[in-house]
Amino acid sequence: MLVMGEVHTGLLQNSGEISESTCRQVLGLMAGETVRVSRRPIVHALSPERLTGVDCALPTASRSRVRGVGTVVSRCAVTGGRVAQGSSYVRVVRSEADRRLPWSHYLARPGVVEVLGKAKAADLAEGFTGDFAPGCLDLGAVSGRFLDLVQASPLLDRRAPFKIPRTSLRWVAETGEPSIRFTLHTEQDRTLRLTHPGPFTPAVVDLCEDLATHDWLLTSLLVIVERARIGGTPGAQAVARLAPAIDHLMHLWMPAARVEEWLTPFWESLERRPGFTRQWRSLVDRVRDQVAMNTLALLSATAEAGRR
Repeated sequence: MLVMGEVHTGLLQNSGEISESTCRQVLGLMAGETVRVSRRPIVHALSPERLTGVDCALPTASRSRVRGVGTVVSRCAVTGGRVAQGSSYVRVVRSEADRRLPWSHYLARPGVVEVLGKAKAADLAEGFTGDFAPGCLDLGAVSGRFLDLVQASPLLDRRAPFKIPRTSLRWVAETGEPSIRFTLHTEQDRTLRLTHPGPFTPAVVDLCEDLATHDWLLTSLLVIVERARIGGTPGAQAVARLAPAIDHLMHLWMPAARVEEWLTPFWESLERRPGFTRQWRSLVDRVRDQVAMNTLALLSATAEAGRR
């Protein structure tokens, strides 16, 4: 088994949280298809899946020329009415015919890209999570276009309360002894290598999307705290800069809430190292301490003014 995917995550371009009904309209990109919504423990709306046909080179670490033909599955999600995602993935398999077939063959196998010629799974996996050459299969471009389409909805006012870059999580899932490796490359780019003994299921995609959501939340909170310049600006000014985190982010942290139970050990491994929730709680405590200190200062100043 070799599955490759990429998730782009960003702030929904709206001044406030959108309702469940608006989520359905924003994500209802194909007539006759249903937007799936779950309400517990947090509202999560998922668009119908889209297929994109591809016939291109596949990225390889060895830079050998490998051709792939098939379809990419893409979907968009909105979590908590605030966080938007574009996600795409493919299962890579060896072509039995070893030649290009009519499109009807590939359309009958959604989300499968067939490799024409010889290729090693390890070479493809390393190539996809590395710096691959232009012209190769670019799932990030597909995910980004789909997310752009959602963000351009006329139902959104495009007055986001703060500016935060999107993040990109490029992931590979393989068959093997259970392991997970999450790597930060830049402020926006991450990769994930996942191996597990069972066959591929869409639950693996759910895990990667959930991880991308919480990585973006953690990154965004860290940026907001850094911008507040705590200790370097007056308390009231720092708290004002921290307000977007309080209003729009801090209630969204619910890791693994929608991940199937057999995959939760992978999340637990990431909680041990690098420790997502540990860092999140540290940042949240810092925000709340600043708010509490500023409130006490205001109360003290009010009481002092009353005694005069």
